[in-house]
Amino acid sequence: MKSYPTEAIRNVGIVGHGDTGKTQLVSSLLFTAGMTNRLGKVTEGNTVTDWDEEEIERKITIKTGIAFAEWGEGQKVKINFLDTPGYSSFMHETKATLVAADSALILVDAVAGVQVVTEKVWDYCTEYDLPRAFVFNWMDRELASFQRTLESVRSVFGRAVVPIQLPIGEEKQFRGAVDLISMKALTYEPEGNGRARVGEIPAELSEAAKTAHEALVEMVAEGDDKLMEEFFEKGTLSPEHLLQGLREAVAAKRLFPVLVSSALLNIGSEGILNFIATVLPSPAARTVTAYSEPGRKGQPVERAIRDDQPLAVFVFKTLADPFAGRINFFKVMSGVLKNDSTLMNYNRSTPERFQHIQVMQGKSGIAVAELHAGDLGAIAKLKETLSGDTLGDKDAPIFYATAQLPEPSLTFAIEPKSRADEDRIGNAIHRLLEEDFALRFTRDPQTKEFLLSGAGQQHIEAVVSKLHKRYHVDVSLKPPKVPYRETIRGKADAEGKHKKQTGGRGQFGICRIRMEPLPRGKGFEFVDEIFGGAIPKNYIPAVEKGIREAAERGYLAGYPVVDFRVVLYDGKYHEVDSSDMAFKIAGSLAFKEAMKQAKPALLEPIMNVEVYAPEQFSGDIMGNLSARRGRISGSEVRGGNVIVKAQVPLAEMLTYATDLTSLTQGRASYSMEFSHYDFVPAELAEKIIAQAKAEREGEPVEEEA
Repeated sequence: MKSYPTEAIRNVGIVGHGDTGKTQLVSSLLFTAGMTNRLGKVTEGNTVTDWDEEEIERKITIKTGIAFAEWGEGQKVKINFLDTPGYSSFMHETKATLVAADSALILVDAVAGVQVVTEKVWDYCTEYDLPRAFVFNWMDRELASFQRTLESVRSVFGRAVVPIQLPIGEEKQFRGAVDLISMKALTYEPEGNGRARVGEIPAELSEAAKTAHEALVEMVAEGDDKLMEEFFEKGTLSPEHLLQGLREAVAAKRLFPVLVSSALLNIGSEGILNFIATVLPSPAARTVTAYSEPGRKGQPVERAIRDDQPLAVFVFKTLADPFAGRINFFKVMSGVLKNDSTLMNYNRSTPERFQHIQVMQGKSGIAVAELHAGDLGAIAKLKETLSGDTLGDKDAPIFYATAQLPEPSLTFAIEPKSRADEDRIGNAIHRLLEEDFALRFTRDPQTKEFLLSGAGQQHIEAVVSKLHKRYHVDVSLKPPKVPYRETIRGKADAEGKHKKQTGGRGQFGICRIRMEPLPRGKGFEFVDEIFGGAIPKNYIPAVEKGIREAAERGYLAGYPVVDFRVVLYDGKYHEVDSSDMAFKIAGSLAFKEAMKQAKPALLEPIMNVEVYAPEQFSGDIMGNLSARRGRISGSEVRGGNVIVKAQVPLAEMLTYATDLTSLTQGRASYSMEFSHYDFVPAELAEKIIAQAKAEREGEPVEEEA
């Protein structure tokens, strides 16, 4: 495989809402460019970029697939495609890998127009400062409409969205496009080789094409004084000047061109490949900000993507392959990477040897001797390197920033189905965490449950399926237990007496305690007020231990008791029969007796919740949060979006991610963090206590001592 200079590389993110045909389009472009010998189809599970068995089964993209095409006459251009997911549950993967792109094609369904994720990926492109163009796909489908889709896109993204193609026919009659730059007709054979026949514009489209061409010329000339001069002088622009002006306007994010296609019928492919090669910028056009320290800290450092800069490689994606081990996908940010080089991992201060560097065509790696600045590659079996790491010349450290992803919004408890699954789960989850930025795996110290957190239900289900298929680990999902607490509202005075005589040495310990509530969040406080040696000093820690352990086991429903003070003020002991164990049991009994008097109550965790959504949904969101016992603390409007802030019990938020998606058609997101504990309403507390009691009755009762 030959290596390409920076100017001949195009890194293009293929983005858009789910089912707009991203994977199918990449498949068509690869076939048209001669990279594959047949037109792969998503429905048949044989596309290059959706090769994972989970993706083939679900017929959706779950992780970004990477492939390349060589295109053009003479001096070819290498196009690296990043085929990204389009469903909300996997948008973290799209955002995390789009950092490697230098431009983007946003696919829009020609029937549905702008959808939720269309707006999300536009925002990602804006955040990464990427030039972008639109492809109106599925032009052959029933009810497809170029004009309606154009109006939909312009109403959201503005007048800078400008067609550079018009469709020839619509729905079943769709056969190609009028190229508004060359003013020629490009017609295709349905399910053919993707190459266009160039001819004259059909008579019925000539007027519309002339009007659209003039509008394009005007828009291109608008931002350039020289072109504006030529436009005023001649009333038009030459095709060469129009193309050059369009290239500059796209690079400057002043214009966002529109192309048309039918990915499944392979109509429009050659026109799209030519557009990528001649209009979209190479990595050389960009300067990327890095930092002098990891984690976006230290001084910002601007470095051009050029061969003459010190070598730097940024790892933007990791794949945990059960056979090949860890595979790191990287972008050469500067310098030239040669095979068998040793690079310093700046994040981990360890050297890594880059043996057998490859370029990826889906799941297949093709060996390459060197990669120039801006190119994408992959390497297997690095010792310590993971996503987000920067490696390079040890004398010129620099740190490229990873994507900033939202915290996981949905948590499930997972339970291994067998002892063998329990033994294997740790290693399997660890591998998945290496490749998935949005996954969290924790163990709740109170409920002892393993918790798996992700970006949505589909995301968690896909992870569970991977555990089964890739690592042969079977788990069941269940909603996590809410970590309730218990406390007291009143004061108490109680005695704990442990007295046992069984022949020989007995057990004897008596302690008297006062109990009172403490403010929220204060935990447990033990005060020793023993006077005159009623209990010897060496036994007092045992009393405290007995109370602590009993508090940990709970009184009402088995949840830890918190926010209370115990004062040990009196007791009795026996010279022979007293022991640490006797006073530990006495302390435990005193605690239980005091709890009967101290008005025990149940506490629940209250979360600070922030919901981000289009303004039109604010009323529905507030009503829904109120119905979940939430207290709305305020809202603010930013652009067309509203941020609703509230405090809501965690017990009411377990199903919120799914409900919010249906409430807002997937256009909202939320974040949640712990705020404080508060009393559970009496009627709910009774149900929780009854349920806990029923669960306990199914378990054997433990002996005290």
